[in-house]
Amino acid sequence: MAGTTITVSGMTCEHCVSSVKEEVGEIPGVTSVEVDLQSGRVDITSDEPIPADRLAAAVDEAGYTISG
Repeated sequence: MAGTTITVSGMTCEHCVSSVKEEVGEIPGVTSVEVDLQSGRVDITSDEPIPADRLAAAVDEAGYTISG
C-alpha cells in the first residue's frame, strides 16, 4: 500500500469534494480518497504509488488544480 497527500485549490463546497473524490478514485489502484474541504488536503491510499501527472490530470478533470 502507498499513501499520497496533495493539496487541491479551488474547492468551496461538498460538491467540489465529491468531484475530486470521484475523479481521483477512478485512477486504477486507488483504494481510498479522503478530502478535507477547509484545508484542501486530499489523502490517497493506493496499491502502488500514483504518478504525479496522473493525479494532476484527475484533479484537472474535476475542475481544480493541485497547489504546491
